[in-house]
Amino acid sequence: MLCFLTERHLKPGSFDAFRAAWEPDDVVQPPPELLRAYHVRNLEDPDHVISFGFFEGGSELVERYRGDEDFRAMRDQQLARINEHVESVGADAIFEVVEEYVPAGR
Repeated sequence: MLCFLTERHLKPGSFDAFRAAWEPDDVVQPPPELLRAYHVRNLEDPDHVISFGFFEGGSELVERYRGDEDFRAMRDQQLARINEHVESVGADAIFEVVEEYVPAGR
């Protein structure tokens, strides 16, 4: 499993617009490998947002996405919409999920 993660500082008060820009539209559906995605906000700075999504697959999935012109075009369009609301980007990487902790009884 992979985790795609990006840390952003948004322009002040733009979270709702950022969130709308991030969302896939009716024409472009998310990749089937996407299991779930999250946006988390810093309690002390609501313009500090970390977005991450979990994808079923490994390094072969990354290589397939990098070679898929349709995926790259969709992602470029999404980033163009998102970046209208972003002041800066921090961490932006793909991580391999190597362990999951689930508390006993859950």
